[in-house]
Amino acid sequence: MLELAEWLFLVLIVTQFILGNLVNGFLGLVNGRSWFKSKRISSSDFLITNLALSRIILLWVIFIDGVILIFFSDMHGSGVLMQVTDVFWMFVNHLSISFVTCLGVLYCLKIANFSHPIFLWLKWRVSRVIVWMLLGGLLLSCASSVSLINEFNLYFAFSGIDSTGNMTEYLRKKRLEYDWLHVLGNLWHLLPLTVSLITYFLLLFSLGRHTRQMQRNNINCRDQSTEAHRRAIGVIISFFFFFLLYFISFVILSLGRFLSHSKMSVMIGEGITLLYLGSHSSFLILGNAKLKQAFLAIFLCKSGHLQPGSSGSFSS
Repeated sequence: MLELAEWLFLVLIVTQFILGNLVNGFLGLVNGRSWFKSKRISSSDFLITNLALSRIILLWVIFIDGVILIFFSDMHGSGVLMQVTDVFWMFVNHLSISFVTCLGVLYCLKIANFSHPIFLWLKWRVSRVIVWMLLGGLLLSCASSVSLINEFNLYFAFSGIDSTGNMTEYLRKKRLEYDWLHVLGNLWHLLPLTVSLITYFLLLFSLGRHTRQMQRNNINCRDQSTEAHRRAIGVIISFFFFFLLYFISFVILSLGRFLSHSKMSVMIGEGITLLYLGSHSSFLILGNAKLKQAFLAIFLCKSGHLQPGSSGSFSS
């Protein structure tokens, strides 16, 4: 029989799994439809589409992992299948974080206004910068996955040793070394987190300076540039907030190895992870005019306030 906490966890992951797939599927379908019709796609739409696809994969991986945790707990955390899942999760996860970090940098270079030579150099080469960042993110994803494989090699090395006699202390030290390597693996997330923090402060500073200039010239502060600043900052703040939660979830999942109630820590960590994957994508829809218009058009059609084919419906 399942305990109350396990039932609540199942209800939570099923709900977040469905909502997350709907939100990210909507992102992918709207941008994919626009791409298919016009045969062209902007850099931001390309990043958002790939971000949505990577998050859908992550949702499936975490959902399957959660089901195994509840119904086949003896298999969870050991075996070749779970280790392959961990490597796949790590790789796709870093790709997903790379896409959203590139999205923040793209918004910053497109919208922020600075006269510093380095910023201007990056702004004039924004497409090239994004391509190089994506390649760097791919390398980072590969490196983090390889480091996880090395951890598993260490695990296989000490798990195959007979735990008798004088080997007990050696096994304890090796097990502790393996667990700490897994915890330190979260440091791979610090680089994209730092880049996102820098882009947030640059956009915030640019918005403040732009607003002061508008006020000095007695111009309405709700101009197009100001609104673009605010939308970009909203997207980056939401990412930064949810990414902090996401980072905390990985810390909880890793530190669960040192706690007596490790199963509960895994459930909490995976619940936070699923919340991040769906919630931040919702903020992307609200911060993007085209996506927001498409969502409202679908919602109004479903609710009967707008008939399909009328002038208020979305067309890309």
